[in-house]
Amino acid sequence: MNAIQNLLTSIPSLVTDEQVETLVENPHVRIERIISHGQASPEGFWYDQPRSEWVMVLKGEARLQLDNQQPIDLKPGDAILIPAHARHRVDWTTDAEPTIWLAVLFEGR
Repeated sequence: MNAIQNLLTSIPSLVTDEQVETLVENPHVRIERIISHGQASPEGFWYDQPRSEWVMVLKGEARLQLDNQQPIDLKPGDAILIPAHARHRVDWTTDAEPTIWLAVLFEGR
């Protein structure tokens, strides 16, 4: 029997480092729950991942920066597809509450 998971529960009250929890993984896809609380990518750091990433903010707020584009503000329910090798960074997450992300990394577009 499959256990029910609630991605909005079991959140630590103080998150000093971003937390990444792998929920499902196989050779073709990885699904993660990410918890941020005021964290951002280090200055000058850019992700350049070999897989495409679809990411959604479930709770909280964040700002993503894609290389050579305007920053993108994300609120609960907002989602974006980041193609493989599209340089991006987390510019900001709110420190007023945890930001909970759902990320799906997969091959292709």
